[in-house]
Amino acid sequence: MSNPDAYISLICSLPGSERLFIAKQPPLSRLRLDRRLKALKPEDARVLQVLENALSWSAYDMDVTDAQAMGRCKQALKEVPQSTLRKLFMERIEMRTVIAAMRLRKRGEGAPSGAFGMGRWSRHIPANWSDPGFRLETPMPWVKEAHQLLESDDPLGLERLLLSVSQKQLKRHAARHFFDFEAVAIYVLIWNIFDRWSQSNAEDAAKRFEALAQQAMANVTDIDFEGVSA
Repeated sequence: MSNPDAYISLICSLPGSERLFIAKQPPLSRLRLDRRLKALKPEDARVLQVLENALSWSAYDMDVTDAQAMGRCKQALKEVPQSTLRKLFMERIEMRTVIAAMRLRKRGEGAPSGAFGMGRWSRHIPANWSDPGFRLETPMPWVKEAHQLLESDDPLGLERLLLSVSQKQLKRHAARHFFDFEAVAIYVLIWNIFDRWSQSNAEDAAKRFEALAQQAMANVTDIDFEGVSA
């Protein structure tokens, strides 16, 4: 980076936030956040845009197909060179794969004949279709609660759980980055979590998760992401 002081100043200008679910809104508006992000180098700004667009369901059309969603995620990985950002991206996609599988199973669908979704567990999930948590309780301790919330038809509770898990994952990565681009990107992704929750309510959550069920990443060809570990 040609001017590291610019990124130090940027990080220092980003306010901290209250605890998730207690804060009524993000620590600063998107307009003010975008003004601060103008300090990013063009190539870094592009990577951040790719991450946000791939991870934000609001950036997808409601009629997006499984193949289109998967293709978008695959392309995003190609455009993200930072290993930390690639790892956190795959963590989020693996989470969505598990939830999509749970929803399909709840609707009475049988185990997919091939790989399901993306990530490390794409073949593990169909092989353990009858287990409530797909035998993923060790790598994903939250799956048991997610299954219970889904079975009890509590979409807002499920969303709250997933946002909380996502935030914890991001904070874990943030502990290794302070005044670099990765730190900025993680801050923005956490900001998006706060913004998502601030706009949530039970009715909207129910509609959103029902829409996501129609977009679940099912029956897609297994994709080998060379060099990616999650």
